[in-house]
Amino acid sequence: MANRRDSRIEPSFEGPSQAKTSAGFSVSEEDRVVPGNRKSSAGRKAGKAKSSRRGRSRNRRGLFGALGRLVYWCFVLCIWGGIAAAGIVVYYGAKMPAATTWSIPDRAPNIKIVSADGQLLANRGMSGGEAVGLHEMSPYIPEAVIAIEDRRFYSHFGIDPIGLSRAMVTNVLGGHFSQGGSTLTQQLAKNLFLTPDRTLERKVQEVLLALWLEHKHTKDQILEMYLNRVYFGSGAYGVEAASRRYFGKSARDVTLSEAALLAGLLKAPSRLSPARDPKAAEDRAQLVLAAMRDEGKISAKELTSAMSAPATRAPSYWTGSENYVADTIMEELPDLIGDVRGDIVIDSTVDLTLQKLAEQSIRRLIDESGKKLNVSQGALVSIDDSGAVRAMVGGYDYSTSQFDRASEARRQPGSAFKPFVYMAALEAGRTPDSVRNDAPIKIGKWTPDNYGGKYFGKVTLATALAKSLNSVAAQLTMEVGPDAVVEAAHRMGIQSELQANTSIALGTSEVTPLELTSAYVPFANGGYKPDIHFIRRITTTEGKVLYDASGGGAPRVVKPEIVGMMNSMMTGTVEIGTAKKAAFAWPSAGKTGTSQNSRDAWFVGYTANLTTGVWFGNDDGSAMKKVTGGALPAQAWHEFMVAAHEGVPVRPLPGTWKSTPSDTIVPDDIPSADAGPAPVPQASVGQPQPAAQTPSPARPARPAQTVDADGLDMPGDGGTTASVGHPVPPGDVGGPTKKRQTSILDILTGG
Repeated sequence: MANRRDSRIEPSFEGPSQAKTSAGFSVSEEDRVVPGNRKSSAGRKAGKAKSSRRGRSRNRRGLFGALGRLVYWCFVLCIWGGIAAAGIVVYYGAKMPAATTWSIPDRAPNIKIVSADGQLLANRGMSGGEAVGLHEMSPYIPEAVIAIEDRRFYSHFGIDPIGLSRAMVTNVLGGHFSQGGSTLTQQLAKNLFLTPDRTLERKVQEVLLALWLEHKHTKDQILEMYLNRVYFGSGAYGVEAASRRYFGKSARDVTLSEAALLAGLLKAPSRLSPARDPKAAEDRAQLVLAAMRDEGKISAKELTSAMSAPATRAPSYWTGSENYVADTIMEELPDLIGDVRGDIVIDSTVDLTLQKLAEQSIRRLIDESGKKLNVSQGALVSIDDSGAVRAMVGGYDYSTSQFDRASEARRQPGSAFKPFVYMAALEAGRTPDSVRNDAPIKIGKWTPDNYGGKYFGKVTLATALAKSLNSVAAQLTMEVGPDAVVEAAHRMGIQSELQANTSIALGTSEVTPLELTSAYVPFANGGYKPDIHFIRRITTTEGKVLYDASGGGAPRVVKPEIVGMMNSMMTGTVEIGTAKKAAFAWPSAGKTGTSQNSRDAWFVGYTANLTTGVWFGNDDGSAMKKVTGGALPAQAWHEFMVAAHEGVPVRPLPGTWKSTPSDTIVPDDIPSADAGPAPVPQASVGQPQPAAQTPSPARPARPAQTVDADGLDMPGDGGTTASVGHPVPPGDVGGPTKKRQTSILDILTGG
């Protein structure tokens, strides 16, 4: 046992197979775990096959393992990303007001101004157009917008994951931001509630608000709100404002090609505006049409037709003279109803047909004679007997100059101011048959000469006014006093401050065309001074009346007999005097006026139906080339009044006056000067009541000055105009209108 324990038996693979140990233990080659080198070729091949299969199995397990690990970690990252996104949403959402307090903000109020016959004059307000229902507007508009901006609008829930993913891929591949994934609902949310800042916070809030909008409103309501608020460029907010801005028509009447152009603007309203880049706008419209065809919104025939007849842009949205009226109305609005808190409709007094007639007449005369006569601007105001302004043109072209020369430019009226001188004289006891000696006179150092130095000797006041004789007007002013003339003018409707000096007889104090025309209205209506107004009524879109101009009588400011005498005298201006070009089938009267060196030319005339004043001149105060009130102004007045009175029954002017026989001279304060043979004797007036003067064989030297065809000869120190000398568009021609101070007595007496 000891020997057996001490002896060690080692297995051997080298010995012969027959060798046996005494213990009977032995192994052979086949018993090797790893085959030896001496195995058979068949064994080697089988081993190689097994090894190859095991390697491929290990490779497959490694590939699937890597993919599995990738999927696993992506899943983990998605979970954490979702948690992070939820945290961001919760964080930024917590900074917003409670959803229960959310509400759609009011749309900026629109002010719709319509003419007396219901036609649109203008829209004013932030939007520039009224809200239009989805069912009212052209069906092409919503279809075009959806096709190019949000094709899945009616299927998504406020956020479009497909569109957002597509936009992200496109932007990543392109290396720059070229597409946005926002839906129309998101865009509306941004426009309604948020700033345009590109921040994560704003984007999160936009998504939350979009989901809220989709929950609270239908798709059609969301689309309607969007189309009525979105910016279309060139100052137009909403589809109605844009349609009128670019095409001069309502969104209700927009064609397919026009709708495509509007929808194309939404990508970049300012850059693609047809007012700025017509070609870019049209190219974009073509893409919209193609998108509409792809979406099945239009047929191939409609596509071809629209592409062959692109939208035609209106010449200029702001060119119409009715915008001068709209601006004036907007200035008056706060005093009538205060702050505008909702959409309103203003029924104006303006007749759009008459407005267009006036505009065409002013433009045509300037186009034909502007360069030749050096005249660039004109203005016209027409007022009916009730004080309603029926037409007002404030300049040649509103689009180039928004300064309103009719209501804001203060100019010297020249001889057009003389009716107030004669009215004061009649009220002081003179009559149209009163006689004065038309002769050269001196008032201090001033010698107001007649046109061409021509004098007529003894003339009636009626003749003196018809011929616009300066010397007679100056004599009457000295007789009644300048204060009486100023009082008469203010009582009739002049609001500007007037200088109570002798030269006021020749219209040296500045007035606006609107106030001068309004001051003639009492002559036309029998002696009453109505409130001059542009607004008849203001209502909400639901029909609630906020203001009504009806009611209240006009105070009498002139006695009927004075009105009759004045109308009798001023009829002569049209029949035999300086305004013969103005005469037409109706009984009419008026007065021409021309300021120093033909800087201003006027004619204010009237019938029993309308009182119309016309002015021509230049903004910089430069002299026209011998343009007088009896020329361009009388022509424009004639054209306008003939058209305005077409089909209207003829009415006589109010008041009556029967002149005394022509061979009888009324002995009423006639200067005791003999007409005598030529040269005409000079009358010197140095005090209120003229005194007799000795005839002089020679006329005194006159100061260097120009006399116009209206008989106007301005004093040497009073020949400047209201203009300040800078070119179109002037913002301060003549400075602000100065209104005279009124007392309680003036108000009670209508003065």
